[in-house]
Amino acid sequence: MKIIPLIYTVIISLLPFMTFAQTDSLGRERDIIDLGRQIFARKPARTGDAVQQDKLRLSVLPAAGYTLQTGFAGVLSANAIFRTGRDSADNISAILTNITYSEYRQVILPLQGYIWTRDNKYNIIVDWRFMKYPQYTYGLGGYTKATDGYRIDYSNIHLYQTLMRYVAPYIYAGLGYNFDYYWNVKELSPPVGKVTDFQSYGLSDKVVASGITLNGLYDSRKNPINATQGSFARVTYRPNFTWMGSDANWQSLIFDLRHYFKFPSRSHNVLAIWSYDWFTTGGTPPYLMLPGTGWDPYSNTGRGYIQGRYRGRNMLYLEGEYRFRITRNGLLGGVVYANGESVSEPVTNRFETVAPGWGGGLRIRLNKFSNTNIAIDYSFGLNGSRGFFVNLGEVF
Repeated sequence: MKIIPLIYTVIISLLPFMTFAQTDSLGRERDIIDLGRQIFARKPARTGDAVQQDKLRLSVLPAAGYTLQTGFAGVLSANAIFRTGRDSADNISAILTNITYSEYRQVILPLQGYIWTRDNKYNIIVDWRFMKYPQYTYGLGGYTKATDGYRIDYSNIHLYQTLMRYVAPYIYAGLGYNFDYYWNVKELSPPVGKVTDFQSYGLSDKVVASGITLNGLYDSRKNPINATQGSFARVTYRPNFTWMGSDANWQSLIFDLRHYFKFPSRSHNVLAIWSYDWFTTGGTPPYLMLPGTGWDPYSNTGRGYIQGRYRGRNMLYLEGEYRFRITRNGLLGGVVYANGESVSEPVTNRFETVAPGWGGGLRIRLNKFSNTNIAIDYSFGLNGSRGFFVNLGEVF
């Protein structure tokens, strides 16, 4: 969930509760905890190493804030990273949550995990959520206007589980199961005397989608929370079946592609590129499960626009971000970025428009051991769309 930081009431980093041999000194690096120790306790910065075998690194961020989709909200963000084996070559696993209650009585309770077993033999991906989520919708296609928005409401349980096995270096393949259940779906303030796109497409007060997933993965990153080098590519094909409980048979295909490299090559600066492309390959998905702005697993596509601003049967998305240090010790950094998204039109099913977004932001290191940053961005879109977008960890 993205929250504008009005008041960071507490910043806590819970550090290791077991000791291991050092592998990489971080004595010269600094984070918020080091700063607090020096100012309030007059203690030196912590030394040690990055994520080691069996060591848990936990970062927690309680905050209050405001966004267009939530109004004023309270949020508790947390992530934990660790290795399941004792080999430093084992990939780093991550578990994330972001618990939110908002002015609009939205409740968001997610649990997301990206876990590697010992020797990187299996990759386990978890995405579980409960949402009570009044929000705005704007209709279908890229020609909709901001003034077309009106409020809808629903509750949702979202249970996605994937298991992939090692095939070749950095390459994995496997199966998963995805279940979505929406209930109490309703339009709260539809335009008077007009049939909405939601109504035309198919408005139902209850929706069930249930299907298996076929997954392929290439991942050469070392830290999924803040990658500095390597590549990530995931392909997910999801066929939903009525015999598995789904309301209808339909299929989707998602490509999530990312690449990171240092630029200049000997610096700490990183150029990151992300493409998130989401297609309906058959059938008719429920309106609320169509591709749309901010509906990737971490709600980060389309910085510059409110979540759900654009929606269609298919979506193309591309973003580039340049990350750089402001202070030599890594405490402060910055980013500049630009993105573009296009959704297919409801009648022609063609991509006819592109909605660009752009902006910049600040990075404040919360935990130097896990390399977790507080990401605070200000983004712009077309027709005056703008706002803050904040994450615990990098956007992608």
